Amino acid sequence: MAMDLNREQKRTLKKMGALDEQGNPARQARTPGAKDDRVGPTQYIREVREEMNKVAWPKWPEVRRYSIVVLVTVALFTALIGVADTGIGFLTDWLYEN
Repeated sequence: MAMDLNREQKRTLKKMGALDEQGNPARQARTPGAKDDRVGPTQYIREVREEMNKVAWPKWPEVRRYSIVVLVTVALFTALIGVADTGIGFLTDWLYEN
């Protein structure tokens, strides 16, 4: 299998053990996933709750302010695209009529 790699890529792959000294792909035995890493549903829910408590949730004034900014931005871009579409429509109608 011919691989088009530059020197830096080859060095990196050799360090990782993916290439042998001649630059050929080296086969590595797959390591099976550890089954003891799995947790039950109750442990999963507990961990999710702990992580969700760490989240810095925005306060309602922030949510309102950001929502208003998003809605105004969407309205402005909608108007801009609508005006551009109408203008291009009039222009193409004028060009094709003449």
